[in-house]
Amino acid sequence: METSLIILKPDAIKRNLCGRIIGRIEDKGLQIVGLKLMTISEELAARHYSVHKDKPFYDGLIQFMTNKPVMPIALRGINAIDVCRKMIGSTYGAEAEPGTIRGDFGMSKTFNLIHASDSQDAAKREVLLFFKNDELFKMELKEDHQWVYNMSSGTAV
Repeated sequence: METSLIILKPDAIKRNLCGRIIGRIEDKGLQIVGLKLMTISEELAARHYSVHKDKPFYDGLIQFMTNKPVMPIALRGINAIDVCRKMIGSTYGAEAEPGTIRGDFGMSKTFNLIHASDSQDAAKREVLLFFKNDELFKMELKEDHQWVYNMSSGTAV
C-alpha cells in the first residue's frame, strides 16, 4: 500500500469540481486517509515547490497557490502514486487525454486543477508537509476492496 498526496488547486475549488474529482478517486478504489481545506502559506508553498525554484513560472505558481484555499488529500492504495498520475493526465488540460481529470475539466496551461506526487520519495515528503501524523487515519481495507484489488489469493492481483 502506498500513500500519495494530491492537492486540489484554487481553480478546482473555485470551479466547484472537488466533489466530482474526489468521487472519481473513490470510485477507482483509493482510500482518503487525510483531507483538509486550507490556505497555504508562502513558506509552505516554497518548500512544496522548491524543485521549481529556478523556473520562470515559479513566482506565479507560488502566488496562485497561496492566493485562495486548496484541498490537500492523502490517498492510500496499491500503486496509489501511479494510479493518481494516470487519472490526472498530462499537465496541460488541452493536451490531456479525455477521461483524465485534466482532460475532462481543463483547457489551461496555467490552471491545471490538481497536483499529484510523482514518486514515492516525493509522496512521503509532501504528505508530511501537509499532514501531521495524527491527521492521517490508519484505515483497514474495506470489505469491498477485495473486489477492487482481487485479493482472493490473499494478496492483490
